[in-house]
Amino acid sequence: MKIDVLTLFPEMFENFMNTSIIKRAISNKNVTINTINIRDFSNYNNSQVDDTPFGGGNGMVMMCDPVFKALESIKTPDSYVIIMTPRGKIYNQNYSKKYKELKHLIIICGHYEGFDERIYSLADEEISIGDFILTGGEVPAMCIMDSIIRLIPGVITEGSLESESFENNLLDYPVYTKPREYNGMEVPEVLLSGDHAKIKEYREKERMRITREKRPDLLGR
Repeated sequence: MKIDVLTLFPEMFENFMNTSIIKRAISNKNVTINTINIRDFSNYNNSQVDDTPFGGGNGMVMMCDPVFKALESIKTPDSYVIIMTPRGKIYNQNYSKKYKELKHLIIICGHYEGFDERIYSLADEEISIGDFILTGGEVPAMCIMDSIIRLIPGVITEGSLESESFENNLLDYPVYTKPREYNGMEVPEVLLSGDHAKIKEYREKERMRITREKRPDLLGR
């Protein structure tokens, strides 16, 4: 899979691409990630990419031309383009499963006051990671990439993905490790029993209990 990110701040992605599972996925060629600096496509000597809004108002707006040109430089028939925007559909695990099947995902990150409205015509889909505002689309883009890359075959062992949170609209079961007792809190005896059937039953019940208590809205799905 190939992921290209259009951004004004490519340096924000350096640690992301050089740490832990993401770094290993890139090294193993499970995924290719490129950052494209939108400023490189500016027509101005100072690499300006934003301007004041027509009609007045606060803030600066990202201009059409550099974004259109940046996208044209990398887009192919296999490309699927998403824009990070507060007005987009709320991202969830189903999107990560959908996107990990793509050959080429392009993510456009905004900044400042927002996009010139015409930039939205470039997108196949508008995506948000929640009902809150950030300074730009770079952090949401990293969240989305992380959620996709970990699902690509070979990145994480399949067994680790089988009973994760949001599978079957349930949260994950509680897990424990050593010591068996800490500050008066003990590991449930069933997990020490060696009876795998009982452990499986316990974990399934705990998934339902935790989901009902913490995220009952998931059960309605």
